[in-house]
This record gives sequence, structure tokens and C-alpha cells, in this order.
Amino acid sequence: MDDNKRVETAEMVRTDKKDIKSMTLEELTQDFLQLGEKKFHAVQVYEWLHKKLVTDFSQMTNISKKLRETMEERYSCEHLQAVEVLTSQIDGTKKFLFGLSDGNVVESVWMKYKHGNSVCISSQVGCRMGCRFCASTLDGLERNLRPSEMLEQIYRITQITGERVSNIVVMGTGEPLDNYENLIRFFKLISDENGLNISQRNITISTCGLVPRMKELADLQLQVTLALSLHASNQEKRLTLMPIAKRYDIHEAVDACAYYFEKTGRRITFEYALVGGVNDTDEDARELSELIGGLNCHVNLIPVNPIKERSFVQSEHHRIEAFKNKLEKNGIVVTIRREMGRDINGACGQLRRSHMAT
Repeated sequence: MDDNKRVETAEMVRTDKKDIKSMTLEELTQDFLQLGEKKFHAVQVYEWLHKKLVTDFSQMTNISKKLRETMEERYSCEHLQAVEVLTSQIDGTKKFLFGLSDGNVVESVWMKYKHGNSVCISSQVGCRMGCRFCASTLDGLERNLRPSEMLEQIYRITQITGERVSNIVVMGTGEPLDNYENLIRFFKLISDENGLNISQRNITISTCGLVPRMKELADLQLQVTLALSLHASNQEKRLTLMPIAKRYDIHEAVDACAYYFEKTGRRITFEYALVGGVNDTDEDARELSELIGGLNCHVNLIPVNPIKERSFVQSEHHRIEAFKNKLEKNGIVVTIRREMGRDINGACGQLRRSHMAT
């Protein structure tokens, strides 16, 4: 079965109940008013779901039994189960494998930094983008995640760790802009002051370069940070690493980033996975400087996390430093991503694949 058919099939397998955690407060309020309930009851329920992070209607102790029974009949209350939790002995990073209600599993990562806790969440079950160095895409796309399933990764991690999440990166399994409508709804819900109220400025989404969606997102003028997975300094090399380059030329993707900055004022991040002997030469650094020079941007160099299904190897340390220095001399702001969770299958898709193989 091809990816499109699998997604269509999965999307059709739906309960007749409404997914209450995917509803905005405005939508829930309208539903409650039609049921003859007071507006403030909708606010109470919304806060139970998105601030107190309950997993069941029965836990809503200040809601009448009659209303709880009505909600049981009308709504589903999505919540994820932690199937596996791995903790890095190196840096304390936690990798979570969450079970979905349909039997699928998704990954999330919790990372502790001095500035706060970051969570990397998945936006799809699998991925159809086919990037050559990523384990997430090896089995194709199963289905999109609903807003509630994206939220739940954050909610369960918050409860399990007992610590507030301050930053979110939608950079796990899946291409976020391939699940556009659900992603936009997720932004609205996670930043709602009646919920966890995480600022959009503390949210980053990573895309491989779906140019029309990048422009649509720019036109919304949200305050989320856009990160483009670039991974090459020219179109020829990008074609060998990222199939999306067949649809959108590297210059189109970079131009879409410039458009995003123009519309939002948000500095662009370019992600660049350094693969030994493939895209880490001085010439690559020079070409990259020319490609993105003049943009208000930041380059995040990522030592590639090798996966057994591919022959790619991580660039040597001196090459990574030389690449960084070359960019800096050309006026580009650069950081080398701190490697987190290397001892616990930290790269996207690795834990899910190992689970599926058992």
C-alpha cells in the first residue's frame, strides 16, 4: 500500500466521538452552549484537559456527574501511554516511546538545558520525505498525528518528569508541514493562556522544505521559529540527500525562508547535518556562505547520528570545527548542536524502529 492510501485509510478509522483535546476553547464553548451548559463549564473542562492534564473525565472533580456522563458519550479523551522510557547516562536526556490508541507508536525526547527543559515531539507516524540520513523515513508514512496526540506528548512528559516544559521543537518523526492543518491547531492550543500557555516564541518547527506551506505559514504571521533542514550547499548535493529537492530547488527553499523572515521578523535557523566526506568540505562551507549570506539567520551544525541502514558517517571533529570557522569568517552565526542522548537511540526514528522489530 502506498503512503497516500495508508494515510487515507488511517484517517477514515475514526470514532464517532469528537476529539475533545483537539478542540479550541471557542469550539468547546459553542458545543456546551448547544447542550444547555454554562460557558464557564467549558472553561473548567478546558483547564482540566490542558492545564491540569487529566487523562479521564472522571478526574474532573468539580464537574457534575451528569456533565461527565454526557462528555463520555460525546467526546473521546485522547491520552498516550508510555511504552518505553530511556534515560541517558551521559546527559540525563530522556527518550519516550508513546503508544497511540490505534496501536501505533511515536517518539519524543526530553532534554534538560540551563535555560529550561525542551521537548522534541513527533508530528506524524513515520514520514514520507525520504531524507537519506534519517531513520524516521525508512518505513514510509503511516498517518498524521492529531493535535491532541501532539499535545499529549508534552502533557505526559510534563507529568512523568514533574517539570515544566519551556521550549518545544516539532522536529521528531514526520514532516510538520505535511500535517499542516493539525500543526496550526496545535500551535493555537499549546499557546492558549487557558492551557500550558507556552509562548510561540519558544516553539520551533523543522521542515525539509515544503515551499508553498512555508509561505502559507509565513502569511499567518505567527511567532514560531522556522528551521529549514538544508544539509547541502548546492542543489546537486541536496538532490542526493533529500528527495524533496526534486520538487523545490534549494534556492526556492532559501527564498521561502527570506519570505518568512520578511513576514514575521523571526530569525531563520538552517540545520546542516555534517556527513563525513559528503557535505563537509571547505568548498561546501564557501558555497553555503554564498547561498544564505545576507539573511538574518543562524546555522545549526549537526554531527550526523549514524544509522545502521545507511553508510553515512559523522564528520571528524577537526572538519566540523573547520566548517564552523569558515562560516564565521564569512559573517554567518553558527553553533554546533550539542549531542544529546547518543546512548539511548537519540536520533529520530531509531527507538521506534527497534521497537517495531521486536
